[in-house]
Amino acid sequence: MRLGTKKVFGVGIIVGDYKWLDIFGDVDGWDLQHVRRVKWIKTYDDPKRFDTYTLKQGETTQKLNHDTSKDLIEWLQNLDVIQEKEYEEPEKLPDNSYIRNIGTEEISEFLFEHGVDSNSINTLIEEIDELIRIAKWYKKKDKGPSEHETVTYLVVPLLRALGWTPQKMGIEWKNIDLALFCSLPRAGENLDVVVEAKKKGNSCLTAKSQAESYAIDRKNCHRVILTDGLRYGIFLRNNDSFKLHSYLNLTNLKNCYPIYDCMGARESLLAMTPEYRASKI
Repeated sequence: MRLGTKKVFGVGIIVGDYKWLDIFGDVDGWDLQHVRRVKWIKTYDDPKRFDTYTLKQGETTQKLNHDTSKDLIEWLQNLDVIQEKEYEEPEKLPDNSYIRNIGTEEISEFLFEHGVDSNSINTLIEEIDELIRIAKWYKKKDKGPSEHETVTYLVVPLLRALGWTPQKMGIEWKNIDLALFCSLPRAGENLDVVVEAKKKGNSCLTAKSQAESYAIDRKNCHRVILTDGLRYGIFLRNNDSFKLHSYLNLTNLKNCYPIYDCMGARESLLAMTPEYRASKI
């Protein structure tokens, strides 16, 4: 298990046969349903480092090159590991048959049951359809939108549809990509939500520590949202940290995400409304 061309975070042995698991259908935007089980022999919080380009760039799986990867191969050969034949396939993964796609009708009913008015729901569903069309248009381009475009054309329209007004939305407020306020004036004590945006298609969940640093000392800030314009991770304050509450992918609406141990699209949209408080669910 490597990162880039020179860092190794773990060494394992493949056990068992190929599987297709929908539970890994969206891992921070990655489609990883094609899987094999691995028994990890060595893992490292601080990665083992080698010379740059010891590993090939841009490939997820590969055979090691005996010329460029000589040091890595020697290191692997000297690891104290048990032979593959001594391993059996680990226990079965949890049943993921309860994971399902959901439609906008189910989302509408859920939001209505939790107090969102019908006009707002209709506006939201129309906006979701429009954002998906914009996303498909961006996908056809050679280069996707910048962070500024992501906020302007994807994030802000969704938040407006959820009920946030321009007066309570501060773009690039005190280094925060998008600050949402529970009341006016736009001041630290009224900050309700920190939104950290990344370019469409980029990892967004890895931006948690950055967004959390903006929110943690503002005690009235109870939510952090990480997004690339189509995917949203909603984190709720848990004392002095923020815990992932729900995850949303506008192009692939799911009811839950067991790999994140969190809820799905319905709860995400509700948790992004201005009136939301954790006790609502």
